[in-house]
Amino acid sequence: MATRTTGRTGRTGQERRTAVVVAVLTVAAFVVILNETIMVNAIPQLMEVFTIDARAAQWLSTAFMLTMAVVIPSTGWILQRLGTRSSFALAMALFCAGTLLAGLAPVYPVLLAGRVVQACGTAIMMPLLMTTVLNLVPEQHRGTVMGNVTLTISVAPALGPAVSGIILQFASWRWIFGLVLPLAALIAVTGLRLLERDEPQTPGRLDGLSVLLTVVGFGGLIYGLSQLGGEGGEGAGTAASSTQGGGVVPLIALAVGAVGLAVFVLRQLRLQRGGAPLLDLRVLRHRLYTIAVTVASLSFMGLMGVMILLPLYLQDVRGLTTLQTGLLLMPGGLVMGLLGPVVGRLYDRVGARTLVLPGAVIVLLALAGTAYAVQAAPWWCFLLLHGLLSVGLAMMFTPIFTLGLGSLPHHLYAHGSALLGTVQQVAAAAGTALVVTIMATRASTLEHRGTPEALALAGGVQWAVTTAAVLAVLVLALVLLLPRRPDAQHPGA
Repeated sequence: MATRTTGRTGRTGQERRTAVVVAVLTVAAFVVILNETIMVNAIPQLMEVFTIDARAAQWLSTAFMLTMAVVIPSTGWILQRLGTRSSFALAMALFCAGTLLAGLAPVYPVLLAGRVVQACGTAIMMPLLMTTVLNLVPEQHRGTVMGNVTLTISVAPALGPAVSGIILQFASWRWIFGLVLPLAALIAVTGLRLLERDEPQTPGRLDGLSVLLTVVGFGGLIYGLSQLGGEGGEGAGTAASSTQGGGVVPLIALAVGAVGLAVFVLRQLRLQRGGAPLLDLRVLRHRLYTIAVTVASLSFMGLMGVMILLPLYLQDVRGLTTLQTGLLLMPGGLVMGLLGPVVGRLYDRVGARTLVLPGAVIVLLALAGTAYAVQAAPWWCFLLLHGLLSVGLAMMFTPIFTLGLGSLPHHLYAHGSALLGTVQQVAAAAGTALVVTIMATRASTLEHRGTPEALALAGGVQWAVTTAAVLAVLVLALVLLLPRRPDAQHPGA
């Protein structure tokens, strides 16, 4: 009897430690990822304060995504080299330092540098969270825990504009950082007290050429895509001219990025023979992981596209204030967050396909409804449609992340998490560039035909949301490839 009690107590103690570790990392990741989109609503105020144009101000978001895409491929090596506790310390130290620098920035370049340092910490935190969950949580309970991870990865970016909209209604842009810094510092101190020291692994030598190629490849793609979106986003009326002239630079960046990415892939394939790639692409040999990454990327493209379009439409066409827009979109983000753990528990019981398939259908219906509603529907329709979209995405993200990463063997967890994070950044930039370019081009065409500016913008948004709905059709087709039986989900584990 004594032996059983001890064993039961030991298991309970380990479960409690795992719960504490995951909770600390989840809260920390939520705070740092929130900052990826938190500057969106501050751009007009920053343009006035620092006397910069819209394109320069947009770099506060572009530089964040760019840094994330460049740093994340190296996080597999970083996590193995430092271990959980030291990686957490590095991530939070970078994030807090960047937040302090940005909050005190006397000139725009310092603010931009602070955002870059923030992004370095965020880039480490995302794969750290997912890899830790996979290493510590038993397979039969992963869905429940990954529900909380979903809250972090998908809800935090969705809530960023809403949170900043509320802050800016009552305070200056510096309070965006001023409120985040003490919270991040408290989380860092608490985490370092609760996380136990662990033994880091012994990774292979860090390949400097691979790191350089990530800068050229992923950096070029993110820069080119974000610049295409930025040009379109400066106004529907300027879309035609920017495409004819300034659009050459983004296209060159995309070409350089594509070449750099191709060389990076060849380099990783060569290094895999020696067992020390920067980003192990053997994760793509696992069918379920590849499907999951593709579904997550296309879904994230749609999410980021709608997240950019709806605030623009609601403010410029419907005349809502920043605060009203933030409050209208906040319920959807909260719904997604609250459903994450619920969907996770259901995943542990019924598997991925049972949740993801109806989720994909709901997303498609919500996007189609939004495309129809932009012409004349009352404002509360967008509240309902955005909430419906959030429900569909919540039903998809947790099962997809859990299924894809859980299908990998243990030694590929860190690389699978890093690749997923990198692809998400590229998908976010691609989604933004795609919908904004389509919106601006269509709006410009309508304006040239004599359509009033507001109606032209509404027409452009309608075309852009319709494009997001087409992406949802592709997602639905991919979801049909998922296994029907829950016990067939982890053939590679």
